[in-house]
Amino acid sequence: MARLEITFVSRDGFCIIENLMRAEKHTQWQTGGELPILPLIILLLSLAACSVPASRVRPPVTSGEPLTQTGIASWYGPGFHGKATASGTIYNQNDLTAAHQTLPLGTRVMVTNLDNGRSTELVINDRGPFAKGRIIDLSHAAAESLGMIVPGTIPVRVEVIDSPQKIRSIPGSLDYTLQLGSFVQLEKAQSLRDRLSKSYPDITIIPFQAKDATYYRVQLGVFANRGAAEAQARQVAQAGFPVIVMEK
Repeated sequence: MARLEITFVSRDGFCIIENLMRAEKHTQWQTGGELPILPLIILLLSLAACSVPASRVRPPVTSGEPLTQTGIASWYGPGFHGKATASGTIYNQNDLTAAHQTLPLGTRVMVTNLDNGRSTELVINDRGPFAKGRIIDLSHAAAESLGMIVPGTIPVRVEVIDSPQKIRSIPGSLDYTLQLGSFVQLEKAQSLRDRLSKSYPDITIIPFQAKDATYYRVQLGVFANRGAAEAQARQVAQAGFPVIVMEK
């Protein structure tokens, strides 16, 4: 009596077939001959592969190079605790958060202290730091977890884990604009534009599609840095127009 034992395990771990076949000597073709072993193996393996339900087959995962940035990190704490951040949330120095100059608010990052190898995951919820040569400002809790409270600044690597917006790179700076009004009715936006254009030539109306309606934003200029935008905003405010500085 001849015995053939096959063990088949799929790569993705979904399908395990053991002791697939025990072929006895008396197994025969319909023509009366003995069943050849090699064709039988090929047939059974093909059937096994087809038996995996399509809904359980994982699609291939493709991963590109992670977005990273290296530079100097600082931290901020008690003086800002309880105040509003750029995202609108209230800064809590005990949360694992950080301020970054350009990454979209809500981005999750892994920050690694290059001096001691410690890492921690943070959420970007604020803008900064504005000190020259620094790339990220950490909350007190984040700084403590990385062991940087005493030195104050450390070299770090920032790696993007997830972002609410699709980003291909980490820009070195953002452009800014001034918003002087936002209207559901286009006529009101055009009226404000006409009033402003007498004093400010670079006035535009930008449609913004929200979930419930289209808003027409009246905006002034494009500024390469926040300082220039804030300086222009003060002049516009002194002229009697409400104004906010926005990322472009």
